[in-house]
Amino acid sequence: MEKIAKKIQMVDLKSQYEKIKTEVDSAIQNVLNNTAFINGPEVKEFQKELETYLGVKHVIPCANGTDALQIAMMALNLKPGDEVITADFTYVATAEAIALLGLTPVLVDVISDTFEIDVKAIEKAITPKTKAIVPVHLFGQCANMEAIMELAKKHNLYVIEDTAQAIGAEYYFNDGSKKKAGTIGTIGCTSFFPSKNLGCYGDGGALFTNDDNLAAKIRKVANHGQSVQYVHDEIGVNSRLDSIQAAILRIKLRDLDNYAAARNKAASFYDKAFANHPKLKTPARAKFSNHVFHQYTLQLIGVDRNAFREFLASKDIPAMIYYPIPLHLQKAYLNDRYKAGDFPVTEKLCDSVVSLPMHTELDEETLKYITDSVLEFLK
Repeated sequence: MEKIAKKIQMVDLKSQYEKIKTEVDSAIQNVLNNTAFINGPEVKEFQKELETYLGVKHVIPCANGTDALQIAMMALNLKPGDEVITADFTYVATAEAIALLGLTPVLVDVISDTFEIDVKAIEKAITPKTKAIVPVHLFGQCANMEAIMELAKKHNLYVIEDTAQAIGAEYYFNDGSKKKAGTIGTIGCTSFFPSKNLGCYGDGGALFTNDDNLAAKIRKVANHGQSVQYVHDEIGVNSRLDSIQAAILRIKLRDLDNYAAARNKAASFYDKAFANHPKLKTPARAKFSNHVFHQYTLQLIGVDRNAFREFLASKDIPAMIYYPIPLHLQKAYLNDRYKAGDFPVTEKLCDSVVSLPMHTELDEETLKYITDSVLEFLK
């Protein structure tokens, strides 16, 4: 099979930019012209537009997604020694924000087919020291938020949603109602890192809440602990979304649902090509959430993953491993309470998952080349 001319990337931001170049360039120039680089009109407008899109009362922009998690925990007055439950199978930033504040990350296993945090494992991990749960909406769909919120209510816990990979996804409640990812818990947090479904051209993040008092507290914490200039009521941080990034995000927000549709189209192509293959497990869709496919992640069955990736690389096809080492086995998070084997699902996933290119610009020729190459290796 001959290689295709078009360079294949995990995320093709250049082609995406070229489609909105005129709007983006004009928006950036407008910020340069008005010189309101920090908390300018574009930030305020983006905040309002994202509130409308999400159906949430308050969006508080900040500098990045890790800051958003840290600010959320600070605003909830979590104290050193408090336990915060989160998934073992996730990017390190989730646990990092907990540990940075002197809180105790309590890791639990995930569900093997959807990759989302296991609600039964959460319940088993709750102790008198537990103060919050941080479900991660991994790879583009929601964790089981209705069950998590019931647990939180029962045990009087906060819920901080990490929706960095699932902004725009919808959760479906048993009563037929629905809400956007990040708007169900006490606070939602997201990242606008360039490769995210809603990404800027630098760093950026935001927090969401429907609680007026909590929103005021979050704004204060994100702004050096002040609500009035030079009057500092508490210890805060300096975390802001700059106006140029907000201007870019305003344009991309208008296309977010179209971007999700394009990702779903690519995912459906992959699904069809790999259906019922004995050596591949395609990503499952949770019954209570739609999927916005931040990643398309396969589980390999009886396949040498390194050889698989090397073969694809020889065809100029990138393939990534999210994530190769469980958090509980990372040197920075080693803890006497955990040992190898304690999280069998996560450990198996870390040994078997591989993600294929997934972005808004994948055309049928590229998808066919990728899928044909995968199937060629698996013959």
